[in-house]
Amino acid sequence: MKKMMVGALSALALGLTAGVAVAEYPERAVTMVIPYGPGGATDISARTLADPLGKVASKPLVMINKTGAGGATGSVAVQNAKKDGYTMLFARVGSHSVNPAMKATLPYTLDDFRFVGVYEINPVACAVEAGSDIKSMDDLIAKVKGSPGSVSYSSSGVGSLLHLAGAMVLREFGVEKPLEQATHIPLKGGGAAATAVLNGTATFICTNSSALASFVSNGQLRPLMVTTAEPVTGFDAPTSVDLGKPALQQLVGWTGIAGPAGMSDEVAEVWGKYLTEATADAGFLEKMQARGSVIRLMDPKESQDFINGQYKIFRALVDELGMRIEG
Repeated sequence: MKKMMVGALSALALGLTAGVAVAEYPERAVTMVIPYGPGGATDISARTLADPLGKVASKPLVMINKTGAGGATGSVAVQNAKKDGYTMLFARVGSHSVNPAMKATLPYTLDDFRFVGVYEINPVACAVEAGSDIKSMDDLIAKVKGSPGSVSYSSSGVGSLLHLAGAMVLREFGVEKPLEQATHIPLKGGGAAATAVLNGTATFICTNSSALASFVSNGQLRPLMVTTAEPVTGFDAPTSVDLGKPALQQLVGWTGIAGPAGMSDEVAEVWGKYLTEATADAGFLEKMQARGSVIRLMDPKESQDFINGQYKIFRALVDELGMRIEG
């Protein structure tokens, strides 16, 4: 009888242990929502990270592009998903800093998401066509102030990071009404925005350095400034700190991973481990750094503080300049 009881208790203990193991996250595949289209900055970043993530995750990660409304459609899909960690989002500066700052009718707020980590920073660079008589930020600002309306900047559309970036840079350099003194030219996509500067349709552009790197390296564009405190490889241009404008360090792109608000600490901890291992992968680092990205993993609190801080700066500028989009 005693042996039977011991055996039964042992079997029960093993069953409980097995039950705990089965219940550990993740038990099945995780859907990873990319809120922008194939081939864009977010998609490239997400799919580059997917390789090392797939090696450390215990279950498959299913990458899905869910596009529309400047990243809002995919973000809402994750906002409304179950809070169990099986639907996660590759969040981006556009979807989670620019959109909340600029769009009055956005169907979500930053409080609707739990960030498990920002892992990539994209320096912003301002550039002109290589043959332009504008050779520095001083030249650019002098032209804006001296001949209002003669200077234009291109963007990937109304409400985009590029739209905000051009206005923010001009305002930080003392142009009080940048949207009146310079002309904003919205286009369909970052490629079209860069081409506009190349062909003389627009005077300058401020966008992710990775989007300009090839044009700078082949001598088609002249960089005037990078927004980071540290120089950017391949860009022979002063930093925002060099130019006495340290506030522009907040003007950077970024990519991170988030789930719905209310997701458990246990799930967040698992993602913290995944990201720590994946972002240390040599192949991932080599590919991302070659594109001009700075790989810097922020923990959940640092990520949330960074995003909230950037949002507040962007929102203040939007309110000051009347850039709020009602539609």
